[in-house]
Amino acid sequence: MTEQDRRRWDERYAQSGPVRVDDIAPPDFLRPYADLVPTRGRALDVACGQGLGSVWLTRRGLDVWGVDISDVAVTQARDLARRHGFQDRCRFDTVDLDEGLPPGPQVDALLCNKFRDRRLDRALIERLAPGGLLAICTLSEVGAAPGPFRAARGELLSAFGELDPVAAGEADGYAWLLAHA
Repeated sequence: MTEQDRRRWDERYAQSGPVRVDDIAPPDFLRPYADLVPTRGRALDVACGQGLGSVWLTRRGLDVWGVDISDVAVTQARDLARRHGFQDRCRFDTVDLDEGLPPGPQVDALLCNKFRDRRLDRALIERLAPGGLLAICTLSEVGAAPGPFRAARGELLSAFGELDPVAAGEADGYAWLLAHA
């Protein structure tokens, strides 16, 4: 990622300020299926932002590692975890995902909310433990204009076709998929 992009994300998170403690909930696309998310084991939150998804996963019982390009977001995520008493079960690191998914153990849940980098598809699949759940949501061309960061119709089901899909949808400019390894 370019330094300009990194600064843009830092500025965006700095302007939004820290997350309120009462905002902790599963991402919108995951709410109807929240009971499918494991309650034990490890999770990876890719492009975690301010840590809302990570803290929610920790609240469910998982040990979570959140990664994001923004130092500001990572600092806010650490603070959010600390305010919830999860600082020992939530780890956050600044990572440039343009360099690939950072090495680490397989996970029981992998959350990737509103981020898409097709170059990471294989790494995401390989990071899942047997039976692990992939929960991914991205911008989509379905119900929106095409763009370089938008998934084409059917792209997530195709990209993650070797996984066992649980639920999927495409509408209103978003595409999402829940699938087991």
